[in-house]
Amino acid sequence: MSLESAYPVKLNDLYRDVIMDHYRRPRNKGTLEEPSVSIDLNNPVCGDEISLQLLVRDGRIEKARFMGRGCSISQASASMMAQQVEGKTLAEAEEMIARFKQMMRGDEKAGETLGDLIALHGVSKFPVRVKCALLSWEALERSLEQLR
Repeated sequence: MSLESAYPVKLNDLYRDVIMDHYRRPRNKGTLEEPSVSIDLNNPVCGDEISLQLLVRDGRIEKARFMGRGCSISQASASMMAQQVEGKTLAEAEEMIARFKQMMRGDEKAGETLGDLIALHGVSKFPVRVKCALLSWEALERSLEQLR
């Protein structure tokens, strides 16, 4: 039995609150003076835009900042992602990307180690919105590819 089915109303409300909190008060929003990598992506279907900048030293993401606009899901996902990847090694960030993608395919267990990001699990039920949640993760993945 999943957490959502055991406590559907309260948990869904909590998840919605977490998403809206990150949307209204995004963490790590801004720019870096000298990023190691910078990626700009958009989703032309819905108009979401993300610019992601990372400062990487000794194989570890020291700082992550984003700028963007779009729906609450894309912006909350970017806020949570940028907050969660700081301090992680590049390999740990790659693992987070894989787990987040699994969660977006409906695997709730994959999200259990992702902190606040589990709040976005419900998005997997709405295929049109999955692209919104994945935009910043795509930017992170492309950033890591550039760093290799």
